[in-house]
Amino acid sequence: MSHTPSPVTPWRVVVLEDDSDTRSYFNACLETHPGFDLVGSFGTLAAAFEWFSAAAVGRTVDLLLTDLSLPDGNAIPLIDHLSRTRPGCDCLVISVFGDEETVVRCIEAGAVGYLHKDAAPSDIAQTLLEVKAGASPISPMIARKLLTRWRGAQSVVHSPDPSRSPDESVHLSDRETQVLDLIARGYAYAEIARLTGTTINTVQTHIKHLYGKLAVHSRSEAVFEASRMGLLSNWHVDS
Repeated sequence: MSHTPSPVTPWRVVVLEDDSDTRSYFNACLETHPGFDLVGSFGTLAAAFEWFSAAAVGRTVDLLLTDLSLPDGNAIPLIDHLSRTRPGCDCLVISVFGDEETVVRCIEAGAVGYLHKDAAPSDIAQTLLEVKAGASPISPMIARKLLTRWRGAQSVVHSPDPSRSPDESVHLSDRETQVLDLIARGYAYAEIARLTGTTINTVQTHIKHLYGKLAVHSRSEAVFEASRMGLLSNWHVDS
């Protein structure tokens, strides 16, 4: 079985998990893998929020591996916060909850994947490498629920958005358009930086501006909204 090559610079990871045994296991997987730098490990939502606030200046975080239900709250607000303030930080949820509404809320908040703990992979480090390579892992049971929901909502999803005036326009710079196109093609942030000859921080800045102009909070929302508005001439939402 082939493995995704480890990045030259380790990905900086934060773990948020209240069960001490599970957290220790995740930490061990990451600490022994050359592709990762475990920069934070927390058991409460408040501790994670505090750390991210303190780390706001000068610290890049590439991945958040998080449980959902924590002793002091739900992790969805943190996922939403990071998707808006740190678009280069991918969030992967591993939870015992698998109900449709919870999963959809996480994805809408900006999570790039959702794994049920009963079906969590043994090689969590490899799964995280695949996430940074552009994958969006979802447990089969959860994927089926989402597929059922998606099929039932097609007529709604593809109908015109009455909240946006036909005269309302969004103007993107050439570089923003280029980054948007690469996002739509599934490239990870590091790959976009290489292809555009810029840094990951520059790519994150462009993406933050894109999110603001398109009024969205995740990559999937950005691609869908841009396609609907005709900003992606070579990409479309399959019907």
